[in-house]
Amino acid sequence: QVQLVESGGGLVQPGGSLRLSCAASGNIISISGIMGWYRQAAGRERELVAIIAGSGGTTKYADSVKGRFTISRDNAKRTVSLQMNSLKPEDTAVYYCNAEGVDTPRGILEVWGQGTLVTVSS
Repeated sequence: QVQLVESGGGLVQPGGSLRLSCAASGNIISISGIMGWYRQAAGRERELVAIIAGSGGTTKYADSVKGRFTISRDNAKRTVSLQMNSLKPEDTAVYYCNAEGVDTPRGILEVWGQGTLVTVSS
């Protein structure tokens, strides 16, 4: 079974920092597609936060997080991370990891993590 497991969420004060990590596990041959982070705040739809191409050379960010968040990936370790700085209360949400182009013996999959809660509050 292929899984994405997030870690690093928690409670932080406004202006603080957190680093989210996501690790892929299971019977995976490779992950060649886009990996990214999405978030869903209470009462709102899930939205894109940041994505990174398979090579790691191209990234895209939501306007609301540009200049504050940085996404990175390690293809050898099959991980994707999100460094979040200057956090604001409006960043409070459940953050989900996503991976496309997950190559397995059963075919190419898109996989979602279970989510990790980030709360920004004083």
